[in-house]
Amino acid sequence: SKWITAICIINVDGTGFHQLTDGTHTDFNPTWTRDGKNTPVWNRKNPVTGGYRIMASRVGGKPGEEIALTDNKYSSWVHSSVRDGRLFVAASPPKLGRGYYLMTPNPGGQPQFEPVACELAKKGFLDRVSISPSEKMICFEFQIWSKGRSMVGRTLYIAEFDLEKRGITNPKPIANEAGKPFWCAYPRWIDGESAVVYHSTETGKGQLYVYRLEDRSTQRVSTNPNADYRYPHGEAAPC
Repeated sequence: SKWITAICIINVDGTGFHQLTDGTHTDFNPTWTRDGKNTPVWNRKNPVTGGYRIMASRVGGKPGEEIALTDNKYSSWVHSSVRDGRLFVAASPPKLGRGYYLMTPNPGGQPQFEPVACELAKKGFLDRVSISPSEKMICFEFQIWSKGRSMVGRTLYIAEFDLEKRGITNPKPIANEAGKPFWCAYPRWIDGESAVVYHSTETGKGQLYVYRLEDRSTQRVSTNPNADYRYPHGEAAPC
């Protein structure tokens, strides 16, 4: 959370590289909207409060052109998105309090927050949330509430997602069910939504694994056990 970063875009063929931010902020976890506009969105740390706000720009944008989609008065973090333009966020908006929401952006004004129900969230917090291409499933990291516990030992889940009722139900662990103290993170949908890729440091090095929903199998797909692989994403699959 102390890194100073720049958000960048490049075409898949290696052309068109450009920065969206000037590299003077702590900007995290960029993704795209799924509404056909391919709007890049990300999270920017507030150095005063330590919280975050959600930022947006455009393909071809320049540093300084980015806009804030949420206020600095409360913390908010964008995880994923749906085709109607709403963003799946963790936020603490005034009057509503901390929770998970489908947020309708309103550039220049106040966004609309619609709560997402999740029984598991009462026991801890969800992170690196990714909605499946059909918007009927969701995968995420989960960490139980615990004072003084560092950000390790997370369990990865898949669950059913009801977009209309805004609910996350029937969560099933797919990795590190016991919550052992190693870095298990970044579950992302691949092959449509038939599988989830993630990384784990259980062996001491970051290795990539694929969990397949059909037979509940897990396979290591990184090829060099002495290398360090992390932060996987699926091709043509925004978070």
